[in-house]
Amino acid sequence: MGEKAVPSPRRRRVKRSCPSCGPEPGGEEKKGRGNLISVQLFPPELVSPPQGGIKDKGQGARPLRGPGDPCFLPPAPQVEHIISFLPVRDVVALGQTCHYFHEVCDAEGVWRRICRRLSPRLREQGSGVRPWKRAAILNYTKGLYFQAFGGRRRCLSKSVAPLLAHGYRRFLPTKDHVFILDYAGTLFFLKNALVSSTLGQIQWKRACRYVVLCRGAKDFASDPRCDTVYRKYLYVLATREQPGVVGTTGSRACDCVEVYLQSSGQRVFKMTFHHSMSFKQIVLVGQETQRALLLLTEEGKIYSLVVNETQLDQPRSYTVQLALRKVSRCLPHLRVACMASNQSSTLYITDQGGVYFEVHTPGVYRDLFGTLQAFDPLDQQMPLALSLPAKILFCALGYNHLGLVDEFGRIFMQGNNRYGQLGTGDKMDRGEPTQVRYLRRPIALWCGLNHSLVLSRGSDFSKELLGCGCGAGGRLPGWPKGSASFVKLHVKVPLCACSLCATRECLYMLSSHDIEHQPTYRDLPASRVVGTPEPSLGAGASQDPGGAARACEEYLSQIHSCPTLQDRMEKMKEIVGWMPLMAAQKDFFWEALDMLQRAAAGVGPGPPTPES
Repeated sequence: MGEKAVPSPRRRRVKRSCPSCGPEPGGEEKKGRGNLISVQLFPPELVSPPQGGIKDKGQGARPLRGPGDPCFLPPAPQVEHIISFLPVRDVVALGQTCHYFHEVCDAEGVWRRICRRLSPRLREQGSGVRPWKRAAILNYTKGLYFQAFGGRRRCLSKSVAPLLAHGYRRFLPTKDHVFILDYAGTLFFLKNALVSSTLGQIQWKRACRYVVLCRGAKDFASDPRCDTVYRKYLYVLATREQPGVVGTTGSRACDCVEVYLQSSGQRVFKMTFHHSMSFKQIVLVGQETQRALLLLTEEGKIYSLVVNETQLDQPRSYTVQLALRKVSRCLPHLRVACMASNQSSTLYITDQGGVYFEVHTPGVYRDLFGTLQAFDPLDQQMPLALSLPAKILFCALGYNHLGLVDEFGRIFMQGNNRYGQLGTGDKMDRGEPTQVRYLRRPIALWCGLNHSLVLSRGSDFSKELLGCGCGAGGRLPGWPKGSASFVKLHVKVPLCACSLCATRECLYMLSSHDIEHQPTYRDLPASRVVGTPEPSLGAGASQDPGGAARACEEYLSQIHSCPTLQDRMEKMKEIVGWMPLMAAQKDFFWEALDMLQRAAAGVGPGPPTPES
């Protein structure tokens, strides 16, 4: 949650000691501080003495270590009940005072009571390893914040929080309103209050009320352009119970796409798919008359259908054809994990971290790749593979530039750089992914029309917002002239901010802390650290023996840390991909490792060896 400030003993007047282990070494009271309250002074009804303990020779009681320790004292239900009435911030702080309170404050019973107090209408405990703690923190940290660009008042404000929402998972601003999807699949319709500014412009003040638009939603999308004026309709991917066919009993759950008017929340169109098809993401691409809906299945396949938005409000029904997209038809071995889109291009990220691109207009293709040599106007769905050094975790797609974040937390930018929106320090276009070396491990990345934003964590665990590109209209607060490098913006970022986006009028930040889905970046190998020369073949060992040796030591330590033989095989395959080898050499090592792995598992043409 980020709230790591430990309360001062002078303010709390609580001594860092455990009821069964006594005070910590070196924790004697100092003169002039008065009598501190110890946990040992609690009444017997709250804390009972331990059933047994182990003393370290000459050092008193040792710290509590868990239920398996003979010195461990299980938390009393009375203490859990009392602590559950504390605010979440105080529960986190109290859990850092000693081992005993850490066990008490981390108990699911405490978080169950806290969750029921924060969200009385939440009946189910959710899912995950720690369902009640996850649910309580989701609802405690949820919030939608905004900062208007125009007018005199430039400060961060918070919109109304729906009491029924189980955390915030996604949000999308439209022309007049904001839509929020929670972790229970409920889509909320936040209606805005519009006020006139001193300059005569209409500004978005805050979401003054909300209604439930629909339930059972998986994902939603609208016009992918940055200007919210074009977002007339909202497409919602949802699951609905459909009555069974004649002669059968019961109903079946089928996925469907429902289309709503963003202005009123009225449903104007619905299309239902076969019950055997299950989707998890939806994006839009193309113009209003040829709007293509791209649907990602649970198996990683992409399907598409075309809708004419100008006819959606007409009271008639027609059939649309669902077809397999070319990226899944021509590359059937690929399993797409997520996708992003803008008006004229689509980006796919596979489960192996590969990136494939569709570009539908020559202008955007030239901005992204610097040439029209491979562009085919008659085959716009042909996927183009981007050459990247590591596995990509997530991306951001603007109109004519994009950003990628790999597993090591490195940021790569590509495309048009006329306003410095790539953050490379210059205004030269990049036809291939270029690393922004002074930024690492972002929390979120967003690319707009001609500027980019990065949400990152500071050295003191606080959040900060960085931006580059065009600063006109206040879109880079504090930098009206813009910047060709990422600079810190004058925005107070919420402590648990996790995603962001910007429109022409406003900057939005979503706050919701999920303890089970945190960005897990890996440490960069020694050979790839900035400033360390890359090991090379042949004469490379004599030119830079230190760099190659450090890299090999790092690789061996990573292999040694793997618990099983299969894990070591997988790690070795990954290291071969890192090494600066020729393509034929990498293929040879990968094939040899596959043969050894199959032999170790007892699968393959040859019998397993005794060593395996």
